Amino acid sequence: MPGEFALIDRIRDRAGRRDDVVRGIGDDAAVLALPAGHELVVTCDTLVAGVHFPEETLPADIGYKALAVNLSDLAAMAAAPAWCTLAMTLPDSDDAWLDDFLDGFLALADEHGVSLVGGDTTAGPLTITVTAHGLVPAGQALLRSSARAGEDIWVTGTLGDAAGALAQWRQRGPASAKLRYRLDRPTPRVQAGVALRGLASAGIDVSDGLAADLGHVLAASGVGARVDLGRLPCSRTLADHFEENRRWELQLGGGDDYEICFTAPAANALAIEQAMAALDLPATVVGQLEAEPGLRLLTPEGGAWSPPATGYQHFQGGHA
Repeated sequence: MPGEFALIDRIRDRAGRRDDVVRGIGDDAAVLALPAGHELVVTCDTLVAGVHFPEETLPADIGYKALAVNLSDLAAMAAAPAWCTLAMTLPDSDDAWLDDFLDGFLALADEHGVSLVGGDTTAGPLTITVTAHGLVPAGQALLRSSARAGEDIWVTGTLGDAAGALAQWRQRGPASAKLRYRLDRPTPRVQAGVALRGLASAGIDVSDGLAADLGHVLAASGVGARVDLGRLPCSRTLADHFEENRRWELQLGGGDDYEICFTAPAANALAIEQAMAALDLPATVVGQLEAEPGLRLLTPEGGAWSPPATGYQHFQGGHA
């Protein structure tokens, strides 16, 4: 089996390089050139086999998702991705597995102009950690703490597909390939995040379920919210496989959507709709922010509704 340095060489040989990478893989650290007038946005996510993805997930899908979840964080901050590092803990040094992993990882990196500039490799249970770096014009990053009472609450795309796939996987019964694709290959809404600069007031990516992630915005901003369950955007596939109440559970508490939940003044609604239409990306107003603290969920008939769970938390049960 190839050793650690052979693995690093294999990764370096396949990694692309941006013009603003002064020094990439090969030194003790990367040297990167920051453009004038921009701020650096940094995020880090770890994916663990059996927690963040089923053990049998294809290596190309693991590679894709490992980067996608980080790009999603940058998108929620309105940052354009630039560079990343990759730390891999691998059970063994399998060239074929690594090449397949890099197929997924680097395809997404190339799509978004991201350079892999460093990382680490070690032996152990399969664990992937990515740190991603993005750029945003000074003062334009979307924060969780900037939402205000009276603003609209929006979400991009649809919610619940990935959680639906995970529910089907756990039941070991019939499964939808479309739902599973949303679990294995989430789409980071990078272009949407950039388009929301100057239009949205606050943002967060939906990784742990809408109820939990919106709750972080409410807590940081000191506001409350009303969400209308009948407005939650749902794919036709999810509707075909789950009844209404179960869909709400998946959309609010399931996680792994990697859509952007953002808030904005009602006066910006038309501009937001036009910006999202230019990207061919649906975006839906699902509720409003209120001065009274707390999250209130209303059925289409106007009644209050409480989900069995509000979102995923580590150390309280695993995803997969």
